[in-house]
Amino acid sequence: MDKSSSDLARNKLQTELLYVVKGLKGQVVNQNSLSVGMEWKKGSQAIKKVKADSTKKEEQLKKVCQEMANCQLCSLGKTRHNLVFGDGNSQAQIVFVGEAPGADEDEQGLPFVGRAGQLLTDIIVKGMKLARKDVYICNILKCRPPGNRNPLPDEISKCEPFLKKQLQIISPKIICALGTFAAHTLLKTDIPISALRGRFHSYEGIKLMPTYHPAYLLRNQSAKKPVWEDVQMIMKEIQS
Repeated sequence: MDKSSSDLARNKLQTELLYVVKGLKGQVVNQNSLSVGMEWKKGSQAIKKVKADSTKKEEQLKKVCQEMANCQLCSLGKTRHNLVFGDGNSQAQIVFVGEAPGADEDEQGLPFVGRAGQLLTDIIVKGMKLARKDVYICNILKCRPPGNRNPLPDEISKCEPFLKKQLQIISPKIICALGTFAAHTLLKTDIPISALRGRFHSYEGIKLMPTYHPAYLLRNQSAKKPVWEDVQMIMKEIQS
């Protein structure tokens, strides 16, 4: 074979090899593009499902709230200004349950907006590094007892079924019971809150942490340390 023939053969081989390499590269690019598309599609479907679940829960909570709109099951229906149903994320991992609305809550129709509410917000934002909109907040009673007196057994029994519906719909990972009445109502016990706090209990399969009510902390600064310990336990459990 002369030199010119050898050069032609070499050029032809190089050209064929180049086509093969380009073809393989194209297949790799196509496969990668397909893979990315599939992952994006999966992610998009997951986001849509989360939004759908959130919308469904919000509608269910709204329906329960509407059921209570003109509630007169106990005498508090005659003295309230506004029903204080609850507020926050319908898909929250943490639900805070207090005992009853106060004057500010009754005026605004929102839970924990007074001085105790501001302290609870500080616990959520500064202590837990969350936003109020990330959690859900409600009370055992949805109407304010006159003069901020303690809830009566009959009032609790009439209102508790609505609270149970709230918790069933949201289905949080953890419930934080704020104060004696919330802890006693949910756990069906009369053990003092000082003995209940500091460890998890169970409420219908949901972990429940009792702790002191923010209003109690306003009067007893020394109770802030145990509440901080309870909050740390909650956050550790959420992150596990």
